[in-house]
Amino acid sequence: MEATAVGPTEPGGLDQGLWEEVGSGESSARVFVSTDGARYAKVVDGDEVVALAGERDRVRWAGDQGIPGPRLLGWVEAPDEAVLTTTAVAGTPADQVGPDQARRAWANIVVAVRALHDVPVGGCPFDRGLRTMYALAQDVVARGAVRREFLRPEQESRSGHDLLAELTAELPVRQEQEVADQVVCHGDLCLPNILLDPETLEVSGFVDLGRLGAADRHADLSLLLASAQDTWPGEAQHLRDQLPPLYGSPVDADRLRFHLFLDPLTWD
Repeated sequence: MEATAVGPTEPGGLDQGLWEEVGSGESSARVFVSTDGARYAKVVDGDEVVALAGERDRVRWAGDQGIPGPRLLGWVEAPDEAVLTTTAVAGTPADQVGPDQARRAWANIVVAVRALHDVPVGGCPFDRGLRTMYALAQDVVARGAVRREFLRPEQESRSGHDLLAELTAELPVRQEQEVADQVVCHGDLCLPNILLDPETLEVSGFVDLGRLGAADRHADLSLLLASAQDTWPGEAQHLRDQLPPLYGSPVDADRLRFHLFLDPLTWD
């Protein structure tokens, strides 16, 4: 893609220089990278400004905790538009690692995720718990706004209302489990959001922190495992078998399934 010159107000108050638009996130944010590859910028307008401000606060907090990832560089807000600028994180998205290196990468990823989950949760000011996520799912389903492309294959033939009703029956016990097993979660822990050193395959950082917050650790582990199994299907059983010993704690298959099936209902 050819780089385009961006002036100080075009778009979102980005500083003068060359920026390349590289796509968008799950929201309507426009994403740019500086031509030297050192900075990223997200530009939003309207209702998305509040969500981007939340990501700004999470990036700042994560950096203060030493969590590997982007660092906050700038924030510009106008009445109807905002731009968040962060450092780039060096590395290769984990989903680009070939199946011949999957086991090595998986070991490094799970160890890094455990380190993230060991950050003291009592100091985390952000919530990604079931009360918040279930309310979000209720709203998405009620508006008929479920993004079908995010559903797992087992969910595709069913309506959003049926899917939510099934999860509702499990909600009380899952909330009890969450109280006893809450950690700092990434919140959208799929392989593209994990960057690896291309030589060592060690984790260089986590990106897209807009959903970071306190939650049951299985909320992260469910997305991580599913993403890895989708990316390296030939290694699916090995990935599942090695998750508990690499992570260092038991993993509950029923909780993995619950959180995996709830997540697609929370995107709008």
